[in-house]
Amino acid sequence: MSTSSEQKWLITGANGNLGKRLIRMLAESKGHSVVAVVRSQRARQQIEAMTLSDSAAPRLMVEVLDYSDVGALHRAARGCTAAVHLVGILKATANASYEEAHEVSCRALTDALAGTSVEHLTYLSIVGSRADAANACLASKGRAEQICLAGSVPCCVLRVPMVIGEGDYASFALGKRASKPVSFSFRSASLEQPIYAGDVVQAIYQAGTTGVEGELNLGGPEILTRKALTRRAGTIMNASPTLISLPLWLGLGMAGLMEAMLGNPPVTRAMLEVLDHDDQVDAHAALDALQIDALTPLDDALRAALD
Repeated sequence: MSTSSEQKWLITGANGNLGKRLIRMLAESKGHSVVAVVRSQRARQQIEAMTLSDSAAPRLMVEVLDYSDVGALHRAARGCTAAVHLVGILKATANASYEEAHEVSCRALTDALAGTSVEHLTYLSIVGSRADAANACLASKGRAEQICLAGSVPCCVLRVPMVIGEGDYASFALGKRASKPVSFSFRSASLEQPIYAGDVVQAIYQAGTTGVEGELNLGGPEILTRKALTRRAGTIMNASPTLISLPLWLGLGMAGLMEAMLGNPPVTRAMLEVLDHDDQVDAHAALDALQIDALTPLDDALRAALD
């Protein structure tokens, strides 16, 4: 990695929860600056509305461009030493396919980084992703991983499961489910390995500053069923939820009907299959490679996300 006094980061898909956390961490740290890349003026406004210290604000620049525009990405990367690609979708729509969001954006970025000062790329992916996966989302993410790893810039693919943190959708959904006396879930025996958003951001930082290469699976410190996770969250919220499990085939059937009848269904079969994936990874190799001593305990992560 670069030995210069300042490390400049290119972050694509920077307006999500993880992107904004990473921006804050880097901009508030002396010796780091950020070029945040988003695809709309609305997303730009979301980032510019972040509250940063007077010293951190000048270290952030926001660029609005198309994630498939190689030339624009190449120009945005000038002077950067590390890149982080956070672009991805869980639900494909008529206007946003998995291929466009994952493979096309990764191919454009790796092409754009060639010949720049960028020395390392971190690609955030999903546990269970592989090019030959039966699920369309996980297969697309797997192909995108291959594109990043085959690029000219050394790359770390960081696969994570459910991420919980302050203000994110997964935590909101978990809190809503845990606060009800009775709620429903498809296959509540599905295994979850939630990881705190702050730990994911730290892992991205470690990968980019130490130059870790290859594929890493990073899960949270505990593996438990969705039913047990809901009860655990309920305890944090002083609630006693009862989670009734519904068969997955019922959810897939309902999602299939919505896909056939609606132009933009709220849930798709591919999305449900990803959410149903049993997350059970050994994170020791990833923690060793990233030089991270320990992860945030689950109860502490739940308190931060749900309180």
